[in-house]
Amino acid sequence: MTASDLTAGDQVREPRDDPRSAGSAADRRRAIVRALTPALVYLGVRAVGVAVLAVMSARVGSDVVRELTTWDGAWLLALAEHGYAGLPPDHLDAFGNRTELTPLGFFPGYPALVSIVSWLTFGSFEAAGLLVSLGSGVAAAYALTRIGELVPGGSRRAGLLLAGLFAATPMAVVLSMSYTEALFSALAAWALVGVLRRQWLPAGAFAAAAGLVRPTATAVVAAVGLAALVAVVADVRAGRPGWRPWAGGLLAATGLLGYLGYVAVRTGRVDGWFAIQREGWGWYFDGGDATAEYLGSVLVGGERVFDVLTLVAFVASLVLLGLVAWLRLPWPLLVYGAVALLTVWGTEGLMNAKLRLLVPAFALLVPVALGLARRRTGTAVAVLGAAALGSAWFGGYALTIWAYGI
Repeated sequence: MTASDLTAGDQVREPRDDPRSAGSAADRRRAIVRALTPALVYLGVRAVGVAVLAVMSARVGSDVVRELTTWDGAWLLALAEHGYAGLPPDHLDAFGNRTELTPLGFFPGYPALVSIVSWLTFGSFEAAGLLVSLGSGVAAAYALTRIGELVPGGSRRAGLLLAGLFAATPMAVVLSMSYTEALFSALAAWALVGVLRRQWLPAGAFAAAAGLVRPTATAVVAAVGLAALVAVVADVRAGRPGWRPWAGGLLAATGLLGYLGYVAVRTGRVDGWFAIQREGWGWYFDGGDATAEYLGSVLVGGERVFDVLTLVAFVASLVLLGLVAWLRLPWPLLVYGAVALLTVWGTEGLMNAKLRLLVPAFALLVPVALGLARRRTGTAVAVLGAAALGSAWFGGYALTIWAYGI
């Protein structure tokens, strides 16, 4: 058949673009970009930190993986690989000692998750630990973006800035290490999202999981528990009592109390975990005396960069807590931030670790994110970029130059 044999109805027509299809494709692309933005912001900031650490590690004859899995990270990875009873003999406490109870000072949540993920990394516990921290940091970024949207005066822009600022705190390098901060922050942030949305069962479940990761879960347990109690009272007064706030509030404390109870049984004393911390690691609650003495000595004679920045960070944390109260942000965020600060301020222990312990106090960054969200895009990006570079250098300094543990 030739072209002349074709009838008019059989003519081959050139395809035309369907504007509806083009619009639909553009909408899908925008939806994908929107969905990925929190992860991209967080990963972009942390990539700067890891890249700078890699350069600084090479300059001192080390490598980036070794630096990211050192100090407490080595303990946690060993627990993931060998369990509490099978640790290698070279794992000692802060005083160079070791008993069968010493490992119980570390909470089980992170090592357990690393052990599970190691099946995906073909038995590499270092890779599994870093992967858990990476994924947890991304999960935290999505939760923080949601918090930035939910608070009064918030927006998605504020949420994205909150995620970026969290990734750029001075010791944010720990979020990329085989440490518990990233996992704990993700669980705590999602618990607070549940509180802000009055979803009591998810809030309680995330708080319970956080209680298996770090003792600082007292902050998220307090926030969820008090918010649930207020909801219960309000429901009773309104004549519509429900079981979800009760369940969420009670569930929130199960992880933390469950592990502390387990250690109490193992040690034969109610304060078993606290005794291990004090005797093996030098950590105990003293009402803030040691912290005040340390900060006072830095104020009158501090010469080391790490000490001076720790002092600045402590002062800034109090100012930011005041801003959270002054802006009348949702009070569960204030409770979480205040208790998180109390656990850092009020304990005796390695003062050089205090800056790391402030990383999960992300609620204190909400006023900064809200303020930056009202500025021009160029200003917000410049501030976030400067914070990312400063955090990157300081993280590298803390791991490759500073002579003490973080």
